[in-house]
Amino acid sequence: MAIPQMHISGKPMALLEEFKNFALKGNVIDLAVGVIIGAAFGKIVDSLVKSIIMPLISVLIPGEQGYIGWKFVINGKDIPYGLFVGEVVNFLVVALALYLFIVKFLGFVMKAKKAEAAAPPPPTKDQELLTEIRDLLRKGKA
Repeated sequence: MAIPQMHISGKPMALLEEFKNFALKGNVIDLAVGVIIGAAFGKIVDSLVKSIIMPLISVLIPGEQGYIGWKFVINGKDIPYGLFVGEVVNFLVVALALYLFIVKFLGFVMKAKKAEAAAPPPPTKDQELLTEIRDLLRKGKA
C-alpha cells in the first residue's frame, strides 16, 4: 500500500495567511478578551465566596476550621463536605451574576434596541404628500 506524498510547496505561506486572517478577526479577539475577563471575574467570585460568604455561613453553622472543617464521620472515616458546599455556593453566585448580567441587563438592552429598530421613522413631508395624492386618486376611481 503506497502512502500518498504531500506536496507542501507554497502551502506554508497559504496556511500562515489563513491563520493570520483567522487570528486577527474581530470575533477571535473579542472571544479572547471575554475569556480573560471571565477568568478574572471567576477569581473575584471565588474570593467573594471563600472570604466573605462561606465565613458568614460558618458563623451560623460553626466548626473547628470554619466550613473547611465540616465533615461527617462514618465508621471512623472522615467525609469532608465543607469544600463541596463552598464550591456549590461559588457556582450559585456565578450563575446568579451571569443571570443578572445576561438575562436582565443584556435582555433590557436588546429589547430597547429592538424597540428602536421596530419603530419606523415618521414619514417625511414628501411621503405625506404622496400618501394624500394616492388616497385622492383612489377616491376618484371609486
